[in-house]
Amino acid sequence: MTRTATILREYGPFPGVEAVHGVSYDGRQVWFASGDKLNKLDPESGETTRSLDVPAHAGTAFDGKHLYQIAEDRIQKVDPESGKVLSTIPAPAGGADSGLAWAEGTLWVGHYRERQIHQIDPETGKVLRTLQSNRFVTGVTWSDGELWHATWEDDESELRQVDPESGKVLNSVHMPRGTFISGMEAGGDRFYCGGGKSGVVRAVARP
Repeated sequence: MTRTATILREYGPFPGVEAVHGVSYDGRQVWFASGDKLNKLDPESGETTRSLDVPAHAGTAFDGKHLYQIAEDRIQKVDPESGKVLSTIPAPAGGADSGLAWAEGTLWVGHYRERQIHQIDPETGKVLRTLQSNRFVTGVTWSDGELWHATWEDDESELRQVDPESGKVLNSVHMPRGTFISGMEAGGDRFYCGGGKSGVVRAVARP
């Protein structure tokens, strides 16, 4: 099924933030990557309440305790309290990685140009499974047993629910013309989506 996305709220642009890369949600707060920082956003007030000095070039994920952040060709495990990088593993696409999500003990990583999603071991970085898409992958999220990913190609973006075994598209939500997704994470009844160089984060209704 295909439909047009409903944008519930737009956050930003934020001072000092030129672009939004990865996005995650810790159950209360939204975290977004902006190149040289990881920023904490209160979705109620719309204010950024904190920023961590961590290289943050692509996807962001949260495992219930720690943040994971793609920084060029590696994935960093970060303490959200101190901002300290606790460990790193190689990123499967070696710098062409995009989205990042945590689900049931593993990380799921978008590989932008190859239109793939890799399931990897968070301790070693070993690839456990690869799903093939037919669109560039710019964000990945798991929620309520559903795997969703964002696409951005030919000046169009959409949110797609895909079968985690076959990669088949089960649901598709098109973003309004002129709005693009550079990272995403599910949070309750909505998806929080990075807006790339617009410097904003958008809350999109979950179908």
